Amino acid sequence: MQRRDFLRLLGTAALIPWSTDLAFAAAPRADYQRLLVLVELKGGNDGLNTVIPYADDEYYRLRPRLGIARDQVMQLDEFTGLHPSLKALLPLWQAKEVAIVQGVGYPQPNLSHFRSIEIWDTATDSDEYREQGWLTQLFTAAPPPRSFAADGVLLGSQELGPLTGGRTRAIALNNPEAFARQGRNMPAPAVRTSNPALAHLLKVKDDIRQAAEDLKSDYDFRTEFPQTAFGNNLKTAAQVVAASTGVAAIRVTLNGFDTHSNQLATQTRLLAEFAGGMAAFKSALQEIGKWDSTLIMTYAEFGRRAHENGSTGTDHGTASAHFLIGGKVKGGLSGERPALTQLENGNLRHAVDFRQLYTTAAERWWQLPTRNVFGGRFRPLDVVRA
Repeated sequence: MQRRDFLRLLGTAALIPWSTDLAFAAAPRADYQRLLVLVELKGGNDGLNTVIPYADDEYYRLRPRLGIARDQVMQLDEFTGLHPSLKALLPLWQAKEVAIVQGVGYPQPNLSHFRSIEIWDTATDSDEYREQGWLTQLFTAAPPPRSFAADGVLLGSQELGPLTGGRTRAIALNNPEAFARQGRNMPAPAVRTSNPALAHLLKVKDDIRQAAEDLKSDYDFRTEFPQTAFGNNLKTAAQVVAASTGVAAIRVTLNGFDTHSNQLATQTRLLAEFAGGMAAFKSALQEIGKWDSTLIMTYAEFGRRAHENGSTGTDHGTASAHFLIGGKVKGGLSGERPALTQLENGNLRHAVDFRQLYTTAAERWWQLPTRNVFGGRFRPLDVVRA
């Protein structure tokens, strides 16, 4: 393989080098036929205007301009409602396929985008540093099947996030069609060499060719996806799921949630994109019989401060609300409603450690014991059916 061809292919997808020499024999077994889809709300979504404590007068005192009017809120119970732009999620909520976890955060929160997402990606304490993402840690302990096209596929961002480090088989797709086309055009390697560097290059070439073939899916979905970058990435995710060889995890990034100013319009648009994308994704997965074997989980580096700022926005905050969505989800509200009169330095206290979400995915979804993989024992949430 010539160097220029290799670099050209990496322009359409980043293939993270992987090893096939892992010790599978002693590894715990996990049910990776169940897919985990992570949706990153990049920039830090404002949880208070997403899952709204509309019955709390303090919410409107803290947000005289940003607060969503009570008659616009989609009421879930007598205290809590959803932002009106999440209307497309309502049928899933009514079908009890949406669990909303309030108050998700971690002790001693960091308000830097870079550092806080690093904490979330590696499942560490705020003063701890680790090189491997939390999915990498799980996949090292219990590798997905070698027959899978990849351990994980990343869409909407080249950042590896939870798949950072180690030898996980991760593919970050920029242009899936070009990746598949160029991968199919690569001939199988026919050269044997004792040169380690050349042997590695040939191995990477073959991995790219095989991954492109395994991820190929020509399924013609009847479902129409939103004509947005997020919608297109979810359509690609559905095509990846439709491919027969499988992947264990997919991460899709929705950008733009760092709403320091003019938040109302920006968040309204982004939440509508999220909700419409989730509704379409469910429809597509139902077409191929994969809805009940898929768990969707949102995450972000942090939430926003409780008090609106002078630019009709919100600044970096702490705890937020997150969604778990899927055919096997136990729908409803969990966690704790925000205590708006008990703020800490203007920020919400967390009630649920974010690593409880990860433990839920590992133990309740994949049936994989974490064995202190996240640096401690975190109680899983009762939001997923076996």
